[in-house]
Amino acid sequence: MIDFKKKIEEADRLAGFNNYEIQEEDLIKGGKKKKVFIYLIAIGIIAIIFSGKVIMSSQSTSNWLSNKIFLSKLQYLVPGQDRQLIGEADDRINILLLGMGGEGHEGAYLTDTIILASLQPSSGQVALLSIPRDLVSAVSNWQKINSLNAYAEKANPGSGGSATSQAISEILKTPINYYVRVDFNGFEKIIDELGGIEIDVENTFDDYTYPANGQEENPNYYARFEHLHFDKGLQTMSGSQALKYARSRHAGGSEGSDFSRARRQQLILVAVKNKIMSGRTLLNPVILTKLVNELNKNISTNLGVWELLRIWELFKDTNTNNINNKVLSDAPNGLLVAGRGEDGAYILTPRVGNFSEVRFLVQNILMASSSTNLLSPEIPKISDSASVMILNGTWISGLAGQTASLLKQSEFSVLNIGNAPLRDYTQTVVYDFSSSTKKSSLKILKQITGASQFFDSPAWLTDYQAASSGPDFLLILGTDANKLE
Repeated sequence: MIDFKKKIEEADRLAGFNNYEIQEEDLIKGGKKKKVFIYLIAIGIIAIIFSGKVIMSSQSTSNWLSNKIFLSKLQYLVPGQDRQLIGEADDRINILLLGMGGEGHEGAYLTDTIILASLQPSSGQVALLSIPRDLVSAVSNWQKINSLNAYAEKANPGSGGSATSQAISEILKTPINYYVRVDFNGFEKIIDELGGIEIDVENTFDDYTYPANGQEENPNYYARFEHLHFDKGLQTMSGSQALKYARSRHAGGSEGSDFSRARRQQLILVAVKNKIMSGRTLLNPVILTKLVNELNKNISTNLGVWELLRIWELFKDTNTNNINNKVLSDAPNGLLVAGRGEDGAYILTPRVGNFSEVRFLVQNILMASSSTNLLSPEIPKISDSASVMILNGTWISGLAGQTASLLKQSEFSVLNIGNAPLRDYTQTVVYDFSSSTKKSSLKILKQITGASQFFDSPAWLTDYQAASSGPDFLLILGTDANKLE
């Protein structure tokens, strides 16, 4: 966990301020002396969750730090353009947001909330993808992904956030270099310090089996649960109420689905962001200091101070309209299906038998507008009747069949699948036998498979090219195509 106090002192030393403190007359009347770094870090942490427009006060210095002091400090902490976040050069910064019970909760290190936040510096766009905790994959050894953090913490305390982000990065085939992990106690206290948050509850619902904290082993089975009720409409929630609203899993009707639960979690994030970014909070050093204290105790992250501030610098003008929310679920037209594991536990797996659709969604999530269907990615469809033959150029069993299933979703006609005469391909290649008449289909084929086009064909390809019923394209799979579990 980051020790923000040490980070602040180190930043002071490097900037040459020698523990310089803002005088009391620069703060709100009655406030205590606080370093300006506290406020900068608070804003930076806010930007991690997802960016919102930072409101700079035009009021007098009796109500806030003078702009001169604020900006003079800021210039020392925000890095220059020569120092970039990981992913910034590729125009995509990925941060994994994790929520867990923490001490005093059953399954303390199981991540109840998993959200991939993708940030695009060039556009200021932010995408949030909620990943259900019941998802399983080969990467997680066919265990639910919410257990990744717990297993890592048991083996090596403090490694859970890093281990979870690395594993999900492998599942999604996208780099995730940063993580932020918060426990439920911190979640509640942060909201309470804010004076509660406003939530526009979309549907009235009841959950009669919400786990009562501390009653997990109560001999009276029914005493282990409490009844939750939420009315539709705008209401102010305390930290405890917001946590229950976000965690409820067994409500009646549509609110009992994983999709709705993930949607509620995103509404909570929006509400927290709006409250923190309000002038009432940003202009109150007492609240900000309390927030930083809670964040320091209940949040762990591998983001350093300069990285937090870099995120703020890049996304300070992003508003809610630029936040694109998506959810992985087993809802109708969703990308996942529900099932039972070998132990009978409820699990979720990809509907097509592999993660190709999910990965396509992740790869293109920043290209989609907020109005895009949240349940189903727009797999590209070819506009002509292109045909393809698929040969497995590796010793990986089933690779050609899995790729055929993926290409059929894009409406390619798969004429045949088989094994290539040579099985030592490391790179997936494609040969165009259509005499360049189907360029758009070739582009989509390359996009989906990552294939490189080759022009110098070996002698054994002659028969495929000369056949009257030959394919428009011949795809030979290399080991780099082994992206499917």
